Amino acid sequence: MAKSLLYITLTISLLPFLAISFSPESPTDRRVLVLLDDFAVKSSHSLFFDSLKSRGFELEFKLVEDPNIGLQRYGQYLYDALVLFCPSVERFGGSINVASIADFVDSGHDLIIAADTNASDLIREISTESGVDFDENAAAMVIDHTGYAVSNTEGDHTLIASDDLIKSDVILGSKNIEAPVLFQGIGHSVNPANSLALQVLAASPSAYSANPLSKLSSPPSLTGSAISLVSVIQARNNARIVVAGSLSMFSNRFFRSGVQKAGSSTKYEKSGNEEFFTELSKWVFHERGHLKAVNVRHHKVGESDEPAMYRINDDSDYSVEIYEWSGTSWEPFVANDVQLQFYMMSPYVLKTLSTDKKGLYSTSFKVPDVYGVFQFKVEYQRLGYTSLSLSKQIPVRPFRHNEYERFLPAAYPYYGASFSMMVGFFIFTVVHLYSK
Repeated sequence: MAKSLLYITLTISLLPFLAISFSPESPTDRRVLVLLDDFAVKSSHSLFFDSLKSRGFELEFKLVEDPNIGLQRYGQYLYDALVLFCPSVERFGGSINVASIADFVDSGHDLIIAADTNASDLIREISTESGVDFDENAAAMVIDHTGYAVSNTEGDHTLIASDDLIKSDVILGSKNIEAPVLFQGIGHSVNPANSLALQVLAASPSAYSANPLSKLSSPPSLTGSAISLVSVIQARNNARIVVAGSLSMFSNRFFRSGVQKAGSSTKYEKSGNEEFFTELSKWVFHERGHLKAVNVRHHKVGESDEPAMYRINDDSDYSVEIYEWSGTSWEPFVANDVQLQFYMMSPYVLKTLSTDKKGLYSTSFKVPDVYGVFQFKVEYQRLGYTSLSLSKQIPVRPFRHNEYERFLPAAYPYYGASFSMMVGFFIFTVVHLYSK
């Protein structure tokens, strides 16, 4: 009994250290849970896992049917990222289900989903919850008769060499991925109206999704560049998701395989898969494109302290420091599209912040001639970057009765008109009284 009490006490006391959570000061100091169909995947996809380990991630591998797996304990999340390399799973073990994974993402954690030709309804449902839809035909694969990868044996052209990558340095790095990326699996679609989801790797215009073992009896539901091979989603809470239609894409075989795209004379000794997923994993695990804002300040021009309120027509200075996580440290974020709103129901002032290229953004403006409760607002949303939403509320008052000028220059014509009328009336009275 005493040993049991001691064990429970130690478990509870150590729980805060075991439950590593997302740290704004060190976004990549994180634990990752990897769920597998078979432990053989751990060795067949070791290059991808070793890449994560070399960058400081702590991976915990578990079989998907393990009855003891769970994402949280005592209300605390045990992991900050989840990797689902179990496309055929019909039911998760332990306390994991679709709802718990959705809550995991809603809490700001990251997710990688790898589907395949044997993708179960469960994996499809999780992907749909994430914002992408796989082809409803369970036997369908992506086929491309012009953009396939050349091989020694003539196949069904389901092994695709795609080079249609998203043009974004923050998602895929500044270095161009020259070799095509090998893909063999199922395609999915992204709703164009969904601003949170993006195609990272798309099929060519000649591709379509169908069963490669049977003839087409009706037009395929997914065709051309609308077929997404790999997509990313960044939720409004900055959680990031990667959805891939192929588990083989992450394998050592595809990482090391040479590739030659049909119709091209260039043969690459190594496919672009390893470079592609290394760069993409840096983005999904917040090693790149993660912003933070600190030292938000505002004050009247010529002063240094933040006032309790402003007066209409005051001159105000606003400044904020913005940094980007580089994977090891915070570096100054440099951009020319960060804007400040002085907001009450709608923006009364909209100014682009200037930067010293050392992380400091600032601007000056005149408080509008309207009194009420305003907000200093910075709403920054840029492709691939975490969003920033900064807000500070401040009241703006009118002039007090003793703060107005004694004589207003703009009113001089009216002053003149009043006095001229009095003088004229006096002259008229004198003339009228003393005239015969």
